[in-house]
Amino acid sequence: MPRIRFHKLAAIVVLIGFAAWMATGEFSSVGSVAANKAKAAEVEQAKAPDAAKPKAAEAEPKAPLRTVAVVTPPRKTYARAIRVSGLTEADKRAVLATRVAGVIDKLPVKQGDHVKTGDLVLMLAAEEKISMVDNARQLVVQRQAELDAALRLMKTGNLPKLQLDTARSNLTLAQSQLDTAQAELDRNEVKAPFDGVIDRVPVELGSSIMQGGEVATILKLDPVIARGEVSERDLGYLKLGDKANVRLVSGQTVEGTVRYISRDASSATRTFRVEVAIPNGDGSVPAGMTAEIALNAQPTDAVLLPRSVVTLGDKGDLGIRAVGKDNKVAFFPIDLVDDTPTGLVLGGIPADARIIVAGQELVKEGDLVNPVEADQATIKKLLGEATAGTQ
Repeated sequence: MPRIRFHKLAAIVVLIGFAAWMATGEFSSVGSVAANKAKAAEVEQAKAPDAAKPKAAEAEPKAPLRTVAVVTPPRKTYARAIRVSGLTEADKRAVLATRVAGVIDKLPVKQGDHVKTGDLVLMLAAEEKISMVDNARQLVVQRQAELDAALRLMKTGNLPKLQLDTARSNLTLAQSQLDTAQAELDRNEVKAPFDGVIDRVPVELGSSIMQGGEVATILKLDPVIARGEVSERDLGYLKLGDKANVRLVSGQTVEGTVRYISRDASSATRTFRVEVAIPNGDGSVPAGMTAEIALNAQPTDAVLLPRSVVTLGDKGDLGIRAVGKDNKVAFFPIDLVDDTPTGLVLGGIPADARIIVAGQELVKEGDLVNPVEADQATIKKLLGEATAGTQ
């Protein structure tokens, strides 16, 4: 019995001790510390890969910059060339015709003859009119003599003033009749209205012709005119007196001067007529020949580059790629000044631009590149011997 009581008493003491230990919170503190240590370990493990990443990134090699060949071409002042298709035509052209009907009595010209202003081209038979002119001329001579006699008598006081006035009136009437007869005779004649060349004579000597019938075609070919149409965009670059080179379909090249620029656009094409006067004293340039007109407009600062450097930008416009001071690629739209056998003359390019001549299709705007000056062999290949000599 005493032993049972002792065991019960020991159990009660242990139970009271355990309850007291739970009340102090020591159990939860131990659990929290363990949990905190576990979390700290996890954080350390998470940080460890992140800390290793920069080292790994630093260990990876960077991609090499793309190498491009560049040139800085010499800048010059070029005359802007505007090329248009056109035709040559006579400065003046006239179809001569008769003013009265009749039979051709004189035809002193033939096709290809050069004539001066007032030269006789054709005359119709006019015997009656010639006779009327002769009679009228004789009457004028007679009336003049009568007036002279009346003046002498008037001075001596032997002629009334009224008779003197009558003599003067008669002379005036005779002169008027002569003028009328001469005008009728002149209607039978066809004369050259200006210096030129007879291009066509569709009639023959002795043939009959109606009033208004075509007699001959006369052309003035000095100067000869090259006519073309320029666009609205190019109109502002032109002015009267500008020089122009005209290449004929025959291969002949001549030089002229802009003498006319229309200020009224064609309603169909929205283009403006331009005329170039070409000296043609020897008549070597015919009218009606196809021609290419190169108008040399206002000079501009530009560079000569090969066609291969021209590329398309992000927006689809034509231009060139160049390298700036920071070795980054930039795109510059171009202004085509001229198209020559050697290359393109381009404006709108900054003076300090290093133009990419090899590799421009492999880079884009904003790329960082390794620019290398193109060697002389590359420059000669791209720009030609003459251009390379100026580098």
